[in-house]
Amino acid sequence: MATIAIIITDMFEDSEYSKPAEAFKEAGHHLVHIGLKKGQTVKGAKQGTPVLVDQAVKDVSVDAFDALLIPGGYSPDKLRADDDAVRFAKEFVESGKPVFAICHAPQLLITAQVLKGRKITGWRSIIQDIKNAGAEFIDQEVVKDGNLISSRSPHDLPAFIRASLEKLG
Repeated sequence: MATIAIIITDMFEDSEYSKPAEAFKEAGHHLVHIGLKKGQTVKGAKQGTPVLVDQAVKDVSVDAFDALLIPGGYSPDKLRADDDAVRFAKEFVESGKPVFAICHAPQLLITAQVLKGRKITGWRSIIQDIKNAGAEFIDQEVVKDGNLISSRSPHDLPAFIRASLEKLG
């Protein structure tokens, strides 16, 4: 089974973390929560879902993981201000391993400069940012482009989870 890194910090969209995490665990995958500070508890924006950070992003390597989940909400915008988070996201996309990005998650990938020439979807307020990063924005519930699986919002979670689990095999 896969070891999935979940890069996360405060103000994430609760359902975009909890529903995929639950589905991955049910399928037998192992989750490792990556954040800015090991041992910190981060909380979701709406329900205050607590998540304990297992490892600091500055201390981890892409080699230790099989896939990456980037939940949306305000978390990706906060993470994109951290050089180590940006490096980790960039290296993950470039590794060819699966990257699951939902809602505002492309903000981290935009800062990592890995979207040029890619097809992706995301929350409507970042459509122009996605296009400015050189990607083709596609308005559908799930977009698959190589190792990148993306969705727009919590409404797309069933399709996002299905596509992510298929990608994991």
